[in-house]
Amino acid sequence: MNLLRFSYWLRGDRPELGPEQREKHALETARNRIFITGIMFGIGFLWIAGGLFNATVLKQGNEPDLTAGTDSKELKTERADIVDRNGILLATDLPTSSLYADARVIKDPVGAADHLLTVLPGLDRDTLIRHLGSQKAFVWIRRNLTPDQQYMVNALGIPGLNFQREERRVYPQGRLFAHVLGFTDIDNNGIAGAEREFDNDLRSNSGPLRLSLDIRVQHALRAEVSSAMETYSAAGATGLVMDIYTGEVMGMISLPDFDPHRPGQGPADARFNRATLGVYEQGSVFKLFNAAIALDTGTSTLYSTYDATKPMRVARFTIHDFHGENRWLTVPEILAYSSNIGSARMAMDFGIETQKKYLKDFGFLDPSDVELPEVASPLLPNPWREINLMTISYGHGIAVSPLQLVNGISTISNGGIRRPSTILKQDGAPAGVRVISKKTSDDMRRLMRLVVTEGSGKKADVPGYFLGGKTGTADKLVNGRYVKNARMSTFVAAFPMQDPRYVVLVTLDGPQGTKETYGYATAGWVAAPAVGKVVTRIAPLLGIEPAYAKAPEIEQALRLNLRKEERKLASF
Repeated sequence: MNLLRFSYWLRGDRPELGPEQREKHALETARNRIFITGIMFGIGFLWIAGGLFNATVLKQGNEPDLTAGTDSKELKTERADIVDRNGILLATDLPTSSLYADARVIKDPVGAADHLLTVLPGLDRDTLIRHLGSQKAFVWIRRNLTPDQQYMVNALGIPGLNFQREERRVYPQGRLFAHVLGFTDIDNNGIAGAEREFDNDLRSNSGPLRLSLDIRVQHALRAEVSSAMETYSAAGATGLVMDIYTGEVMGMISLPDFDPHRPGQGPADARFNRATLGVYEQGSVFKLFNAAIALDTGTSTLYSTYDATKPMRVARFTIHDFHGENRWLTVPEILAYSSNIGSARMAMDFGIETQKKYLKDFGFLDPSDVELPEVASPLLPNPWREINLMTISYGHGIAVSPLQLVNGISTISNGGIRRPSTILKQDGAPAGVRVISKKTSDDMRRLMRLVVTEGSGKKADVPGYFLGGKTGTADKLVNGRYVKNARMSTFVAAFPMQDPRYVVLVTLDGPQGTKETYGYATAGWVAAPAVGKVVTRIAPLLGIEPAYAKAPEIEQALRLNLRKEERKLASF
C-alpha cells in the first residue's frame, strides 16, 4: 500500500480525489517541481561562476595560495626577514612572477620563441624552441620577471604562456653583509651564510631573525678596510668588531666581496669568508697569549727578564728578532719590542702541555663556535714538539681564523672570561668560562696599552680612546710552503683599555709598502692605522666618549708599576 501511494505521488496522482481536484493537485505539483529545479540550476550556475572568478581574477595561473591558514589581510612570505641589532632590514622576500609554458597548447614554437625573444632577449633561442615544442604540460621559461617584463610578455598574447607567483630574496644593503648573510638559490633555499645556517628557522617565519651586527659599524669598518686594502695594494682584507662581554660580532668584513643577488658572477675567492673560513698564522699577536699564560701560571712576572742578547739555535732552526735589542729584556719589553727570542724563552718555562691547555681554553684548538656554516678548523702541529712550543709563542706553526683571534683578545681584555662568538643579538652576557685570572687580565690590558704607546702599535693610537693591542706580521703560507715577500699583516686592539668594551681587528693579505711607509708593509705601518681610523668612526656611534688621559682613574687603570730603568722603553 505504501509503495502504491509513493508511485501516485511521483506521478502527482491522487486516486481518492475527484477528477477536478486531481487536475488542480497535478498543476500545483508541476509548479513546485519547476520552482525546485530552478533553484538547483541557480545554485549550480553560481558555483560555476564563482569558480571561474576565482581562477581568472583572484588567482594568477597556478600560483600557490600564500595566505592559506593566515589572516587574509597579511601576506605570509616564504622566508622571514633578517634585520640588524637595531631592526634595520638586511634581507627580505619580495613577490615576483615566473614565466612557464604549457607546450601542448603552443602551435608554433618557433614563432612563439621569436616573439618572446623581443621582450626577453637573454633567453637562448634554440633552448627556447626546444622547450616550447616539447609537448610538456609544464616547462620553465624564465624565473623572477620584473613587473615590466611580465607586462610585455602578457601583451604578446601567446596562448600557453602563464605566470607563477613566487618569492625572491633581496638584500637592501647590497654587498655590505654579503659573507654574513650568504644567499639563497633560485628556489629560495639558503645555501650560504646565515641564510643556510638558519634556513629552517627562516622558513618557519615565526618572526625576523635579529643579528648582532650593527649597520653603522659595518659601514665604517668596510670603508676603512677597503681603503687600506686599496692604499697598500693588498690581495684581500678582513675586518672585525666584537663586543668583549657578550661575544657579539658587531661588524664582519671580508674583501673582496660579492653581490648576494648574483653570487655566481664574481670570482670564486670573493665568496670565501676570510674572517671565519680563512686560517692564518697570526704572527706576533700570539705573544699576548704567550705572556698571559706565563703570567697566569706564575712562571713569569712583570719583572722577569729573559736573555735576548743573541739569536737562539734549536736543532737546524734559528730564532731571531726583527729589530733585536741584543740584551736582556723584561716581559713588558718583550711585548713592546716584539721579541721572538724573549717569547720563546718564556714559553720554555711553562712547557708544551700548559701551552696546549691554555690555547684550547682560548678556543684555538677547535673550530669557532659562531653560527655560520663557513667555519674552518685550525691548523695545528702534529706532533707538538719543543720547536713548536717556541714558534707558537710568537705566532708561527699554528693557524687560526681572524674571528678566533678576536675572541681570544676579548677573553684577555674582559677579565679573563671566554664567551662564544655569535652573530645573534644577545639579551645579556652569557656565563662563559674563566681562562685566566682577573689579575692576569688587568696586567695584560696594561701591557697591551704599552704596545700602542711605546711599541709597534703607535700608529693606531687615538686620543681619548686608549687603544691597547698588538701587531702581527706573518709570512703567507700557500700549499704548505711560505711565499717569499708575501705576508699577512694584522693589528688587533681593544678599547678603551681602562674599561674595555670592544675589540677591533684589521688584516691585510699581501700588502705592499708605499713611499709613505718607506717601503714597509708590516702590520704597524699598514694595519694599525686602519684600526685607529675604525675606532675614531665607531666609538661615538657606540656611545663611548673620549676621556682625559691625565684623569686619576685612567692613570691608575693603565699604570704599569715598573722600576725606573724598566719604564725607559725606546720606540720600536
